[in-house]
Amino acid sequence: MGHQRPTTRSKNKRSRPDDNADTTSEILRKILVNGDVTEDDINQLYMTWKPVCQGCRVNTKDNPNCFCGLIPPPNGSRKSGLWQKTSEIVNSLGPDPSEDLRESFNAPAGLKNLGATCYANSILQCLFMNKSFREGVFSIEPEVLKEQPVLDNLVRLFAQLHSSNKAFVDPAPFIQTLELDNGVQQDSHEFLTLLLSLLERCLSRSKDVKARTIVQDLFRGGVSHTTKCSKCGNESEASSKIEDFYELELNVKGLKSLDESLDDYLSVEELEGDNQYLCEACVTRVNATRSIKLRSLPAVLNFQLKRCVFLPNTTMKKKITSAFCFPGELNMAQRLSEHSHKDLMYDLSAVLIHKGSAVDSGHYTAHIKDENTGEWWEFDDEQVSKLGQQPFGGSASTREAKTAKNEPVDHSSSAKETVVLVDENHKDADQLHSSDLNRDSSVKTFSSSDAYMLMYVLRQSKSGGEATAGPSFETKKGINDILYRRGTGSSLPSHLSEDVEMSNAMCLKSCEEYKSKKESELNCITERRQEVRSVLSEAPVQSLEKPYFWISTDWLRQWADSIIPSNIDNTTIQCLHGKVPVSMTSYMKRLSAEAWAMLSSKYDGGPRLAKDDYCIDCIFEMSRTKARAESYRDRRSLMKELAEAALARECLDGKLFYISKTWLQQWLRRKNIDSPCEADSGPTASIRCPHSELMPELGPSAKRILVPENLWHFIHENAMAVKPDDVVGCSTFSSDSEPCALCSVELKEAVSSEDTLREFKLKQRQTHEKLAMNKNMALYDDSRYYLLPSSWLSKWRSYINASGKNAVSVELETLDIVVDMLMCKEHSRLLERPPDLLWKRGLIFQKASTTDALTIIAEDDWKLLCEDWGGIASRGISARIEVNNCLEDDMVAPCEEIQISEEHVNMHDEVNLGSSRRPIVKTSPPVCEECIGERESSELMRKLNYTNEDICVCFVRGKEPPKSILEASGSISEPNRRTSKRSRKATYGNSVNLKVSGSTSIYQLKMMIWESFGVIKENQILHKGSKIIDGETACLADRNIFSGDVLWVTDSKVHENRDIADELSNSNMEKSSVNNLLSAFSRNELGPQMARGSLDVDLLCTNCFWNCFVTQDIITSYILRVVAAFLVQ
Repeated sequence: MGHQRPTTRSKNKRSRPDDNADTTSEILRKILVNGDVTEDDINQLYMTWKPVCQGCRVNTKDNPNCFCGLIPPPNGSRKSGLWQKTSEIVNSLGPDPSEDLRESFNAPAGLKNLGATCYANSILQCLFMNKSFREGVFSIEPEVLKEQPVLDNLVRLFAQLHSSNKAFVDPAPFIQTLELDNGVQQDSHEFLTLLLSLLERCLSRSKDVKARTIVQDLFRGGVSHTTKCSKCGNESEASSKIEDFYELELNVKGLKSLDESLDDYLSVEELEGDNQYLCEACVTRVNATRSIKLRSLPAVLNFQLKRCVFLPNTTMKKKITSAFCFPGELNMAQRLSEHSHKDLMYDLSAVLIHKGSAVDSGHYTAHIKDENTGEWWEFDDEQVSKLGQQPFGGSASTREAKTAKNEPVDHSSSAKETVVLVDENHKDADQLHSSDLNRDSSVKTFSSSDAYMLMYVLRQSKSGGEATAGPSFETKKGINDILYRRGTGSSLPSHLSEDVEMSNAMCLKSCEEYKSKKESELNCITERRQEVRSVLSEAPVQSLEKPYFWISTDWLRQWADSIIPSNIDNTTIQCLHGKVPVSMTSYMKRLSAEAWAMLSSKYDGGPRLAKDDYCIDCIFEMSRTKARAESYRDRRSLMKELAEAALARECLDGKLFYISKTWLQQWLRRKNIDSPCEADSGPTASIRCPHSELMPELGPSAKRILVPENLWHFIHENAMAVKPDDVVGCSTFSSDSEPCALCSVELKEAVSSEDTLREFKLKQRQTHEKLAMNKNMALYDDSRYYLLPSSWLSKWRSYINASGKNAVSVELETLDIVVDMLMCKEHSRLLERPPDLLWKRGLIFQKASTTDALTIIAEDDWKLLCEDWGGIASRGISARIEVNNCLEDDMVAPCEEIQISEEHVNMHDEVNLGSSRRPIVKTSPPVCEECIGERESSELMRKLNYTNEDICVCFVRGKEPPKSILEASGSISEPNRRTSKRSRKATYGNSVNLKVSGSTSIYQLKMMIWESFGVIKENQILHKGSKIIDGETACLADRNIFSGDVLWVTDSKVHENRDIADELSNSNMEKSSVNNLLSAFSRNELGPQMARGSLDVDLLCTNCFWNCFVTQDIITSYILRVVAAFLVQ
């Protein structure tokens, strides 16, 4: 024999409530007999005898001495309340402002990203970290700041970055002053250009020399476009004109380094052939050269790398992500038009980084060098990281770019920055191909595929004076004392320092308040937890002789779990006599006198319910109620035996009474209860007729049964106790009561009518046997047939086949009305096409279809139906079968093109295709093709004109879709066709329901699919059934895609994946430019050319135009072609 498994099922199992109930019933019965309540009875009824519970994990209701489960274990916690985790309690206080404090003033502060303002944050950090610009801004007079809100907010922002104790500063006031949209990404280069222009205009009102020209002195240089005749050497008049620049825009495409880009920028262009120059001196067109010459250089030299290129074929913009090298120091002496004899050295001071593969999205960061310490910092909005002595960190060869928090970044082409040290003696010709200008033995060169702007600062000469660029290099006076005060700390003016000090004081105050609030909250919680543990440790009463007090379990649980509990509330466990009833034993606990004193001294309330406050009156009332319940149960048990005998129709003696048979059966099925209930009412309600007499048994729900007199009295007594005024439901009908005569006559007439109807239906089924069973009959070309609507025949079958409870009241139209509805009033022809026919085993049958509006019936069936359903046989729609000798012949009653489906293939053996004969139906009157065409066109337009409806798109990962998806996608949706719930709820694996309209374009649908499955629109191959859906400009209605259709899509994986945000940004930007062009059209800015053209401006400005063309690329190219045609005219 095997080992017996130990029994663990009853481990830690509570005692059954029945045990306590039996004990309580016995005590109450004894109290009622003796008329006295002893102390032992009290202990048993109130369960004070039970031992103190030790670790049952839950608070036991049937033990007033159990205090378990009110608090968690020592190392436990709860989701809320007093015993919540400390970390969650601290989090509920809100963010800690001290976490936003700057760790050290040696570290720069960051700028908060307001949504998509990283481009502005990066530029502002580059300007602020430039000590000369910062000090120049701080020197602006307060009077000017009051007049210029842009300057005022910029100075305040710089002051916060300079001296705020916060780790990052909110630039919202400055951004709002510029009226920038926080949610739209802008180009950092455009922002810098516009900002410098705006600052230059605002600063012109300053009387301070340093402040008024700070922008020009630091950022402005001079350049000229020189055209020189190759024959006489004469330069054009425009060559002497010097133009200002604030940054140099350098090409990146096809170039590897800054030197190559500068060579390309300053390269000489040959003007030859058709592009010859008209020389004023030679008075003829001659060969010439054209170039750009640098006349003067600014103190801060900005290089804008043109990583954005325009693709004419696609009218889209693309970012160049190739690596680009640039040196840590740059000698520009030889780049000037008049070479300087001294070196003109510039040091790399900032690198603006654009992360992401798209032009109009991504994320901007800035790597900036501290002029005082020489250390590099990465500014990524709020986050500022120390990089060390290199602009891309340490001496590591590669470093992954950090991902921004708030900006979308394309991780598919994550940028990397590499630090390359190039020794001039062994430099690679590919790396430094075009120049040998840097004379140092070792030049630090850096490479980045995401560098967007480079900022170089003119190096101060070793003698402490200003580095110059020879005779043509211009340096403005008054800038020296700002530009080269290296190593000296700058202080804020008084009008700025006061605001910053006030802001810092408020920040520190909020930190102290938070700290104080946190300490107070944690101390309060600690004290409360100690209090709860202390009270609960004293709560158990150790013996029955000691005094104790009763307390509500609900209040005790709320007190033990609340940080700030309410006053004691024992009203819920108090009876009407102001005592403690036995019935509330499960809802209260027994506290020791010590625990009660601790609670009552701190939490007022009550009432105070002590050991002797048990309610004797409630105990006796409970005893009497218990006795009545036992008596009722005993009587009911006896009556149940009589009821079972009555239902079994056993011999019944004495006087008998009628009651409802159904009611008695339900009464027997109910469990024994202590007193009558609502279900005991109305024992004769269903057998009482409207005339207050006994309902005949033919009536609905009028089945009755005879019961003995004593059972009737018991039932009647209980029913009247529940509803004393229910005379109808408790009517008394003795065994000699006669059924109601009026009801008997009515019921007999109804039965007779039902018999007649039943005979009529049977005759219909027998006369039209095949038609009633919906069997297909063989058709012959020498017989006459008739056509009836399939919907009418379906109702007719339901009517004649229904019987009993399944019979439904269906009103069928007369056949004359049905025939009239099939005829068009204008031409008196047939409004429906006849059904299709097929060969099967050498015979002709009507093709089974759920969409056919007409059904072929035999001539005999038609004549008999006319007799029974109000029709005139001569007015019927007759039909004859004709067999054509060629499959290609058209039917006399043409129908839509029939597609060969799988069903046709499966029936190849049954259909006699070799005979080359095609059966058709010829009707009289003939089919009205004109009316049918109009109706079908209207129906098609109605089906295609849907709005905000669902279509299902399935993503298929293989080459071929599952059969279920292909069948669902290829089937034609029929809005009027009834489908089963299982069909409506069918899902197709990896699928999604999309809300679309008939006017939704294929482009918009592909964008939805892109968002749902992550497949870019260029890689999507969209299908409906086996047909490929192409053409992004078409709408769903153009491709016959209806509401409820199932489409499937595959991923060609030809094109590289990219972020959907890039596509949306490009679309929004191009749509904005097209809208501007449309506005120009609508204002007739093209003048008379508009009248000569065929372009409708109002049409362009409507939504229909966008629905037709959808993609902004097509709109742009279309309008440009139209404009070009106008100009040619």
